[in-house]
Amino acid sequence: MAEGADVVSCEPPGEEEQGAGGEDGGDGGGSERDGGAALTDAQRDVLERCLHTLRHAQNDSHTLAALLLITRLCPASQLDKPTLRRIFEAVGLNLPARLLVTAVRGRESSGLPPHELLSLGTALLAALSTDPDMASHPQLLTTIPLLLGLLANGPVSNQQEEKPAGENEMNADSKVQAEESSGPESNPAKVEKSAGERKASKQNGDDGSKSNGVKTPTETPPCPRLDKAMAADCYQVLTAVCALPRGLDQLLGRGAIPALCQAVEQNQTFSREQGLPLLGCLLSGRTKDKAWSKHPAELQTLLEKLSKDFCQSTEQTRLDRCSQLVQFLPPVGVAAASDELKGVVSRVWGTLRPMMQSKLTPRQIRPILVLSACMLDLYGWEQVGPPKTCCLLVNRACVEVRMGLEEPPGNELSPELQHTLTGCYRIMEAAIEQACSPALTQSAAPPPSSVSSLSLQQSQQILTVLQEAFSAVIYHLQQVDPSQYGDPFIFATFRSLCSWLAEETSCLKEEVTGLLPFLIGYVQSHMRGESPEEGLSDWMAEMSFSEERGPWTGREPLRYLLPALCHLSAEEGPRKVLLTLDTPALLVDFLTHSWNSLKGKGGVASSRDPSMETACSALLNFTVTEPERVRKDACFRTLEALLSEALPVLVHKPRLLVLAANMCTLGLMIGRLRSAPTGSVEASQRRFFSSALRFLRGALDTGSSTKLVQVSVSWEENWDEAAELWRLGLQALGGCVRAQPWITTLVREEGWLKHTLAMLGQCSALADKHTQGALEEALCAVAERCPLCKQEIGDVMRNETGVLSCMRNLKKTMMVK
Repeated sequence: MAEGADVVSCEPPGEEEQGAGGEDGGDGGGSERDGGAALTDAQRDVLERCLHTLRHAQNDSHTLAALLLITRLCPASQLDKPTLRRIFEAVGLNLPARLLVTAVRGRESSGLPPHELLSLGTALLAALSTDPDMASHPQLLTTIPLLLGLLANGPVSNQQEEKPAGENEMNADSKVQAEESSGPESNPAKVEKSAGERKASKQNGDDGSKSNGVKTPTETPPCPRLDKAMAADCYQVLTAVCALPRGLDQLLGRGAIPALCQAVEQNQTFSREQGLPLLGCLLSGRTKDKAWSKHPAELQTLLEKLSKDFCQSTEQTRLDRCSQLVQFLPPVGVAAASDELKGVVSRVWGTLRPMMQSKLTPRQIRPILVLSACMLDLYGWEQVGPPKTCCLLVNRACVEVRMGLEEPPGNELSPELQHTLTGCYRIMEAAIEQACSPALTQSAAPPPSSVSSLSLQQSQQILTVLQEAFSAVIYHLQQVDPSQYGDPFIFATFRSLCSWLAEETSCLKEEVTGLLPFLIGYVQSHMRGESPEEGLSDWMAEMSFSEERGPWTGREPLRYLLPALCHLSAEEGPRKVLLTLDTPALLVDFLTHSWNSLKGKGGVASSRDPSMETACSALLNFTVTEPERVRKDACFRTLEALLSEALPVLVHKPRLLVLAANMCTLGLMIGRLRSAPTGSVEASQRRFFSSALRFLRGALDTGSSTKLVQVSVSWEENWDEAAELWRLGLQALGGCVRAQPWITTLVREEGWLKHTLAMLGQCSALADKHTQGALEEALCAVAERCPLCKQEIGDVMRNETGVLSCMRNLKKTMMVK
């Protein structure tokens, strides 16, 4: 029986060699298979007779006899999918499931040893799972917890549990039917609870507890190991399920994470060769966050074990294990909350430092760079090491980028090289962010292990190698065809360049200006949904950047380019190119979509969106420098309509005050370029200016115990960011009043004039001369265009001796000495 079962075991493609030689040779028969050779006439004749017997079997004995004959004479690797389907239809999945349940429960009435039942059951499931339709069958999915229990706990004797009286009477059929009627969450593997309980038991010192029948290592010797054929069959089924569209969720819901972690901890058969890669799949992409949030204790224990093995292994083995370790690093949010994980990363850095300093080939350094990039995502430069190590890491990443990208046009980069370069980009981005951080440059005592403590010479060296690397990035992007816009690697390259341009636009100015048509075209393509997004969405999910975990919207490329556009739109040369590319319309379209998204969230929309603020800043640059374009371009009419809708809402959202300040100032700057309406004023215009006046009025107030003008409580938190916008808005308000005198009516009706005069009349000083100048300019414009306003201002100036008496231009306008 056991021999026949070994023959039918079906390992996943490419893993027969692992099964045969991964652990001192194989005894499962995998090496005897001939890779799918056709059946002989004699085999076909036997197969047909066995299939006839299966279809007409009167009991399990007849069925088992036919199956054993098939397994002896027709190895599963020689059976095509139609034949496997015929066997499935004749036998069904209920039989192998019942074999597993019977073996696990240890029923003596079965007539066969549990090992033979398990061997045959797992072999049948493995063979049938090679067909995706069968692998997704509900009956097969119900066996996953049993297979996971085998992999985690070893042979059957270790899985038997004491059961209440009466439960032993339940036969195997009813057990399987109960499992079939339940969902994936209701029947987890036995170890799903035990792995967590064992972790808690170790921490609490409770050495006498049990967890679902699995004793802790402190209670018993290590679990006996499965034979290789049975382990290979179990992994074949799990691997086949994993490959299904919803396979990862099916495995997660049935306790695969704790079971596989326990298998690795117990060093069960093939747990390293097949269990770890399967865990790596479960911890990649969209399922990573879910897995870590559901099983943090088991995964942390696993990571500690793997990192310890990594640090203690030989140098060559470490190089091989770098890529493996990357898969098991936690998401950023989980890492930040765990001191234990921080210690793990610190120890790994300690092992990587001498490796980076040694002479390595490009193929050897690549996994080190990728692992370093992932650990930088978790804890930044704090644990990397002294400045010399930081410089070396950045230099190695930049050299790799130059070597990889400075290839002749038409040369395709291998997936392995693309993966490495993506990691190098993240190292470069981290270096840029750290080097340009205002908090670090102002710090009196930077931490000794931070790149902020670089010497001037080291800083210059880093800037030089970064510039050379980004020159190669620009060169590569110049070769990109629009058909490649959906390539995740192109997005990673684009994103990296944007991080550089956000901080540095003076270097490589001509090259950057020449690349603008590509940058804008790339952004427009994604905004319009012209590029395939599925690969990009998956890539975003696999990255460690927390802000990128949401669904792909098509606006992500522009979000990264916006800071650079804000800088470039302020410079004449690049701005002219941006105007030829219709960039203002692109920005307005982005603002419109972003506002609709923000508005769709309702009352929950209280968190800032820096990209909307930056888009307003770029449009403000165009408005200030290109007045004729603003007057003629229809997109600015669309923008005015958007601002008139958004600002009345934003004035009631304190957490969005900076966005409100941006939109208010932008609308006022556009308004000063419009001429007075010939007929009645549009309701949208009146609504915008009313909201703008209320918003501007709320920034300053009179101190209760002093005679100084103070920033109001609602503005205080954001005053550093909003103050300049507020002053510019007041200046623009003066321009709007001069261009459209009807606004003076709102100035009085909305209470802006009364509030401002009362505040200035009572106070002896303002916070700074810039604030005074902005208020003075607005008051002068109001006095010039409105006799009633002029009279009110004059009355206060004659009766009060506050700040108004210090405004010389206002006095001149009012003709007051």
